[in-house]
Amino acid sequence: MANTMPTISASANGMQRYMEEIRKFPMLTPDEEYMLGKRFAEHDDTEAAHKLVTSHLRLVAKIAMGYRGYGLPMSEVISEGNVGLMQAVKKFDPERGFRLATYAMWWIKASIQEYVLRSWSLVKMGTTANQKRLFFNLRKLKGKMKALEDGDLTHDHTQKIAKTLGVSEEEVRSMNQRLSGDASLNAPIRAAEGESGQWQDWLVDESENQEDMLVKQDELEARREMLGDAMEVLNEREQRIFTARRLSEDPLTLEQLSGEFDISRERVRQIEVRAFEKVQKAMLNAAKELAKPVPQLEAAQ
Repeated sequence: MANTMPTISASANGMQRYMEEIRKFPMLTPDEEYMLGKRFAEHDDTEAAHKLVTSHLRLVAKIAMGYRGYGLPMSEVISEGNVGLMQAVKKFDPERGFRLATYAMWWIKASIQEYVLRSWSLVKMGTTANQKRLFFNLRKLKGKMKALEDGDLTHDHTQKIAKTLGVSEEEVRSMNQRLSGDASLNAPIRAAEGESGQWQDWLVDESENQEDMLVKQDELEARREMLGDAMEVLNEREQRIFTARRLSEDPLTLEQLSGEFDISRERVRQIEVRAFEKVQKAMLNAAKELAKPVPQLEAAQ
């Protein structure tokens, strides 16, 4: 991706110029996106990759604005999202039939969230999954309860959020206090005469349906977690063979693995099949558990 990318600075004027610049890149039709994806995948065409990236910079900006409440420079948040977008373009397979935006959503959010986690001292990489979920979902739950602009949460709100996310009430109160300086998408920016003066008005949604994409992304994250948990039923050798044969971008051959473990190719194949069946069974059991009814979060009266 040697072509020049738009630059972004931390100043308000710099952000405005960046937003204006990325809006100049045309959105792609499904056919254009498919052909560019093929050119990059098959011929390592950097010009095609550049067009794929620049046509989705507005998507990155839109997602990044959702992380304004963490007190981090928006220019850096967008830059991290752009890194995730470029990783998505590198791994994008147009033959699978879905749009790049759908696939890139996960990479963009994952890149931004990793940056947020690295930057905030209150959330360390050793934190539990539930605490991380609290960190990234507190604002959304407060919004559902119409408590987004409140300072301190009521006891009922705190109790409901703690139960929903599987954390203690004290953790909810502490996180709410630390995130109480949340900025709004309605924050004004300097705009030219006749133009909107709010951040949200500079964002253009280039995807067909953001809600559907978010659902797909959440499902993908859930499946990745389920797969990781399911693989715990395998022993070390089964994990190695299963990963090398089923999860690697460049799968090893039966011959390579037979040499690594000093067993026959047929034995490697048998272990692979058995490991797959174990993982499949574990994931089905996990899916059944997830399908059980969960108490709904309701707004406090």
